[in-house]
Amino acid sequence: MSFVGKKFPNITVKAMNSMGDNLNINVFEEAVNNKKKVLLFWYPKDFTFVCPTELHAFQAAMDEFEKRNTIVIGASCDTAEVHFAWLNTPKDQGGIEGVTYPILADTNRNLSSVLGILNITGEEYNEELDAVLVEGDSVSYRATYLIDEEGTVFHEGINHMPLGRNVHDFIRLIDAYTHVQEKGEVCPANWEEGKDAMKPSLKDTAEYLASH
Repeated sequence: MSFVGKKFPNITVKAMNSMGDNLNINVFEEAVNNKKKVLLFWYPKDFTFVCPTELHAFQAAMDEFEKRNTIVIGASCDTAEVHFAWLNTPKDQGGIEGVTYPILADTNRNLSSVLGILNITGEEYNEELDAVLVEGDSVSYRATYLIDEEGTVFHEGINHMPLGRNVHDFIRLIDAYTHVQEKGEVCPANWEEGKDAMKPSLKDTAEYLASH
């Protein structure tokens, strides 16, 4: 189920930061209470391969997100303790030392289950054990959510495990959505800050296409 155009789930999740603070974060409330946009990105596992490249990439762009009144939050199904260990492991050893934003520890899978982003390939009832056994790792795909100041999702995307994200495209999407909020115009393909947008009309669309 897509959450685009809908309120982000109002669920509180344990989290960890580099200071070792045991946090409880509700992403919906972070957006609404702070009147800020939120970028929430999920990754499969701590101490892996593509994942640290993404966490460092989001950290490198923190100034750009802050300029855009946007909170960045990471998330996986690892425990808060594993997050803390990873946050304190040097970059040259595969760690994410230097990352300052908090990371959700969705160990009970409550939020990731509601979002429908877990890598579960099948479920089968085992009569002998009288239990439902899950096939798959039950960890999250690389899912990304952009949430506005009212707690409404305006972008969601899910990548398969091997595919890292382009952080700069999320900045472009935030710029585009902010332009829509402020100007009431719509943003055409490949739109970037400073380029022409369009009024939502067939006439304006035709004029834009004719001039480009």
